[in-house]
Amino acid sequence: MQRRQGRVNAGLLLLLYQISQVGLQNIPSVTLGVLALNIFFFLNPVRPLPEVCISVNEGFYKKNWQRLLLSPVHHADDWHLYYNMISMLWKGIMLEKKLKSAWFAYIIVVFSVLIGVVYMALEFMLMKILDDPSYEMNCAVGFSGVLFALKVLNNHYNPGRVSSVLGLRISSKYACWVELVAIHLISPGTSFAGHLAGILVGLMYTRGPLKKIMKACAGGIFSLSDPARPRDYYSDYYGYSSYQYGAPRNYYDYTGGLTEEEQLERAVLNSLTERGLLLHVKPYRPFGVLLGEA
Repeated sequence: MQRRQGRVNAGLLLLLYQISQVGLQNIPSVTLGVLALNIFFFLNPVRPLPEVCISVNEGFYKKNWQRLLLSPVHHADDWHLYYNMISMLWKGIMLEKKLKSAWFAYIIVVFSVLIGVVYMALEFMLMKILDDPSYEMNCAVGFSGVLFALKVLNNHYNPGRVSSVLGLRISSKYACWVELVAIHLISPGTSFAGHLAGILVGLMYTRGPLKKIMKACAGGIFSLSDPARPRDYYSDYYGYSSYQYGAPRNYYDYTGGLTEEEQLERAVLNSLTERGLLLHVKPYRPFGVLLGEA
């Protein structure tokens, strides 16, 4: 595996094992495609990470717009890939059949690009407000921004649940905000703007005009019937409703007993330990569970 010469990619092997435990037949097609795409680019990166990450300097000033597509599917290391893809696996199982595969794929593509744009806008604002030019150089990679956006969608379509964030039981409505702050406090080297961009794009879809704009741009290509919120409210964070895609009912079987937020917390801690070299490569900063899901 060429991504990390001289050592076993334990995170990748564990990811492949857990995918096999779920069963390919139980993973929706688009979700499986996203997993395969991210694994492929991990093993066969287009360019080194500093040449695919997105920043104000590289994306806006230098017009390297291809980075909007490349940055989400490249990861800092195998554990970064593992935790992001485990989160994607769960969210895909929960959301894809609900939204239909074609529309879910459309969402993934639009969110991936738009989150990069919002990320650059946030970093540009920070640069102006704080008068600190270093913000325009902060360069991020990883799928975590998209995962934060999908988390907003999942909470929208499945309200009334309770999440665990750092051991605290919190309504899922607020979990993404608490998680945003918690991860940044645990690991200041992570991209706060990258996570926040994901949440904002998710809110633009669920509460703003983004969904209508996407439908208008699709021009009737997709037959979308907006799924109604379920009438039954349930508090089990990993409880599956009637629209599950045939996945095992016990999600803990392939998450090691960790909730999604606990996985992110563990990912941050593992990343801080494993990425000693990368942690000092300023101004490179990854989305979410990068240098510290999804």
